[in-house]
Amino acid sequence: MSGSPVAAAGDDRLAGWETVVGLEVHCELATATKLFCGCPNRFGAAPNTQVCPVCLGLPGSLPVLNRRAVELAVRVGRALHCTIRPSTFHRKNYFYPDMPKDFQISQYDEPIDVDGYLELPSGRRIGIERAHIEEDTGKTAHLGGGGRIHGADRSLVDYNRAGVPLVEIVSRPDMRGADEARAYVAELRAILVASGVSDGRMEEGSLRVDANVSVRPIGAERFGTRCEVKNLNSLRSLGRAVEHEAARQVALIETGERVVQQTRHWDEVEGRTSAMRSKEEANDYRYFPEPDLVPLAPDEAFVEAAAAGLPLMPADRRARLAALVPHEADGLLPASTADQVATTVDLGLDDLVVAAMACGADARLALARTANEAAQTPEAARRLDPQAFARLVELEASGSLSATQAKAVLAELLAGGGEPEEIARRLGYEALGSGALVDALDAVVAAHPAEWARYLAGEDKVAQLLTGQVMKATKGRANGKAVAAALAARRG
Repeated sequence: MSGSPVAAAGDDRLAGWETVVGLEVHCELATATKLFCGCPNRFGAAPNTQVCPVCLGLPGSLPVLNRRAVELAVRVGRALHCTIRPSTFHRKNYFYPDMPKDFQISQYDEPIDVDGYLELPSGRRIGIERAHIEEDTGKTAHLGGGGRIHGADRSLVDYNRAGVPLVEIVSRPDMRGADEARAYVAELRAILVASGVSDGRMEEGSLRVDANVSVRPIGAERFGTRCEVKNLNSLRSLGRAVEHEAARQVALIETGERVVQQTRHWDEVEGRTSAMRSKEEANDYRYFPEPDLVPLAPDEAFVEAAAAGLPLMPADRRARLAALVPHEADGLLPASTADQVATTVDLGLDDLVVAAMACGADARLALARTANEAAQTPEAARRLDPQAFARLVELEASGSLSATQAKAVLAELLAGGGEPEEIARRLGYEALGSGALVDALDAVVAAHPAEWARYLAGEDKVAQLLTGQVMKATKGRANGKAVAAALAARRG
C-alpha cells in the first residue's frame, strides 16, 4: 500500500468522513519493585542491571505477585468509575526479543477493572472497556536503518523494563478525531498522576499510547476496518498519527482500495504511518491460564483500603469550581469561563481560587486573574496566600485598583509575597481623587478637540483613545471604569 495516495490532514477529501478512535494506554505503576520479582522499578539505570532469574524467565524461577501493584490497579479502577472484580492471569505467547521468556504474563478475559468511564473537560464521557494488570516488556534499540528493525545493522536489548508492572487501560471507540484523542490522554494522565498511580512521564515511557483508528461515512453506524498505530509517546505524536492515519484510510477507500487491518508504526520525522505486521487476534497469542499464579480476588476491605485517600479527580474539581462561578441566564457557563475553569484545574490552581472565594473574593474576577496571570507561573501561584490574593481581587473589584494595576501587584505577590495594599502603595497606585480625575479629563479634552467632537457625535470607539490618554496623564492611577463613567457623564 506504500504507493497509495495519502490525503493530508484537513484535505477536502476528508469531508463527509468520520474518524473513530479507541485508545489503549499502557501506564507503568509507581511501585518500588517489579510485578513478579524484587528487582527495582527505576528509570534510567545502566542497561541490564535491574534483572534477575524471574524477570529474565530463567528455568526454575517462579513469579510472586506484587501486592502494591494490585492496590494501584484498584485505585485506577475507582478513579475511572470501573467495577472491580476477581481476575486471573494468563500467558500471552509470542516471540519478540524484548521478552526473554517468549511470553508475557497479563490478564486476558477476566481483568480486574471493567466498564468505567472518563469525563473530558468538554463534558463528553468516554467509555472504559477494561483496565488490566500485566508486565512490561524490555526495550530494544535498532542501530542503523532509521531506528527500525528492517535494515538495522544490529539490535540491542535492555531488560531493565521487563517485568515492570503496568495497567493497560482500554477505551471504547468513543472518540471522534485527533482532538478528542489528545483530550482523553491528557485527562487520563491527570487522573493517574492525581491518584498517585504513575508519574505519567510520556517522555520516559511511563505512559505509552496505541491508537486504533478507523473511518466511516458521516451518519453510518457500522465501524470501518481499524488499524492500530503503536507506541505513541507524546500528545503531539498522537494527534498527528490519528490525523494522518484517518487521511490515509480515506484516500484508500476513495480510490477503490481496501483498508487492511494491521499494526502500523508512526514515523515522527516523516509524519506518516507504515505497516509493521498484520493485526494479531487473541488466538494468535495462544492465551492460557498462568499456572504459577492463583486467581486474584481482592475482598471489599482490600479494595476500600487501596482506594482510601483518593483525591478529587479533575472532572470533580472542574465541577466544584464551576459551581462557584456565576452562570448565564440559561444555567450554562460562558465558553470563555469554562476554558478558564479547565485551565485552572489543569494547572492545579483551583484550590487557590476556591480558597480566595471563601475569603470573599469576586468569583469571576478571581478565576480570570488565576487563569490568565497566575497561570504564567503556576509553581509560584501554588504558594500564594489565598487571603492576600482575595484582598487583591477585592481592590480591583471595588475600583481601588485598575485591571492593569492589579496585574502589576499580582506579579509582585507571585514574585515575593507580601501584602497587596502595601505593594500598591509602593508602586504608586494610591487611589486617584475625584478632583484629580476631573483635572486630567479637562486636560485631555482640551488637547484632543477633534477626538472629543467625534465622541460627542456618537463615535463610541474614540472613548478608548481618550481613556488611554487619561491613564497616561495620571501615570496609570486612574481607574478605567471611573474614566469611562466620567466620559459618559460629560457627553450626557
